[in-house]
Amino acid sequence: MRFDVREIRVKAEKDYEKAWLESGELIEKKGRFFSLQNKSRPHPLQELIAEVRRVFLDLGFTEVVLPILVDKKEVQAQYGPEAAVILDRIFFLAGLERPDIGISRKKLLEIEKIVPGFDSPKQLQGIFRRYKKGEIDADEMVEVMVQELGVKEEQATAILSLFPEFRELRPVPMDLTLRSHTTAAWFGALRELQRWEPLPLQLFSIGPKFRREQRLDESHLYESWTASMVIMAERMSLEDGEEVTRKIFSKLGFDEVRLVRKTTTSKYYAPQTESEVFVRHPKTGEYLEVGDAGFYSPVSLSRYDIAYPVFNLGIGLERVLMIRTGETDIRALVFPYLYREVKFSDEELAAAIRFQREPSTEAGRRIAEAIVRTAREHADEPSPCEFRACEGEIAGRRVVVKVVEPESNTKLIGPAGFNEIYVYDGNVIGVPPKGWEKDEFLNTVRSRGRATGISYMDAFAALAAHEIERAAQRGDREVKIRVRAAKSLSDVNLELDGAAQRYITSNNKRIDIRGPIFATIVAEFTS
Repeated sequence: MRFDVREIRVKAEKDYEKAWLESGELIEKKGRFFSLQNKSRPHPLQELIAEVRRVFLDLGFTEVVLPILVDKKEVQAQYGPEAAVILDRIFFLAGLERPDIGISRKKLLEIEKIVPGFDSPKQLQGIFRRYKKGEIDADEMVEVMVQELGVKEEQATAILSLFPEFRELRPVPMDLTLRSHTTAAWFGALRELQRWEPLPLQLFSIGPKFRREQRLDESHLYESWTASMVIMAERMSLEDGEEVTRKIFSKLGFDEVRLVRKTTTSKYYAPQTESEVFVRHPKTGEYLEVGDAGFYSPVSLSRYDIAYPVFNLGIGLERVLMIRTGETDIRALVFPYLYREVKFSDEELAAAIRFQREPSTEAGRRIAEAIVRTAREHADEPSPCEFRACEGEIAGRRVVVKVVEPESNTKLIGPAGFNEIYVYDGNVIGVPPKGWEKDEFLNTVRSRGRATGISYMDAFAALAAHEIERAAQRGDREVKIRVRAAKSLSDVNLELDGAAQRYITSNNKRIDIRGPIFATIVAEFTS
């Protein structure tokens, strides 16, 4: 069922609660209309995450889940005097302070318009006080009002809408941040984990980081994913760390790796130990930056009571994926539905073509098959003529189904009856079963296009069987279904998924299924 979204919006603007209640009638509560289709299509970023995860595990690392929320004091402990600059790139969290809400005489009169005879102002005031104290969660407020005040759900939300205090809430900043670098969470984790098992600790974590970039463009997003590993050992050199780094990238298919020492070092790294990691693009040969590595600063580690060297490697997973896919816009890579034009292959368009109506019972499906079989066998018989397609039972009633053509000087089925639908270069084309051999375009469509396996008669037979099922349930004595010339998909009981339809229209492609079908089905019920 397709919603009239414009009508719904208008109704909601006029009376939200009424529109919300009425919208429940748009949802079917009973019946089995849907079954899962095979539309499996993993996101390439998640595929890479799974691959990187397996690489670390195969190399002997332990997986750790690190907190995403980090107090700003952690950044200050790790970066020292550089922290102020770093915090400028970080998202701080904020929360809403719960207001004090009073119920005036005027408000009580407005509530009585929503709930006639409302006599529980003290109970409502008590609910507001408990909400202020945090004894009631915000998402439980309506439920508490329904239970304790005896009002309906829509009445509770309407009451809340009377109080501007809920609409005028303003966020209050706090010291919690979204982590801008995975390192911000590693220090605290290492402080605890060093007590769990003997050295060395070989840990990794994969997750998002958030940075308040000055702009969002083809190379910058607020959110990106990092695969981060740390090794804490009693004795480890920079050379050891670089060798581990090369081994990890080799497992990911990059055999040529360069570690270029940075001229300025982030304060959470030890001086002259931070390097940018470059890998060689397997196709272009160009070296591209994909990560950062180095030893954590003993000064920063000391603030967490960590007395051993810690080597860290962070890999930008979107960077790796861009190299693999050749994508140049990180936005299109991660959010293709927002930043990439919709593209349908001929195979995808072919799969998007379906019957508008079709039989829902096994008996109905057998009727459709018999109609197609009979029509094909006698298609060129001169008219007037009729042929029995099948006889049997449907919905507890006996039925005889015939393919007929009552008019003279024609044939049982029109010349386009068995045209088959192909998709070629984004166009939907009806191709006749014969006569296409001398047409260059139709030859190309048949040889290079994607066949749907659907003929006009297949679609019409599905419609006829559907209508016969309905006639049987209604108690009709006879039903006649006829199709004449086709001009559009709907003329032959076909439809195209909305997204595919928009793609064809916006790319100036065409749907050409014109042709005379002239087929008639008659079903006579004998009981």
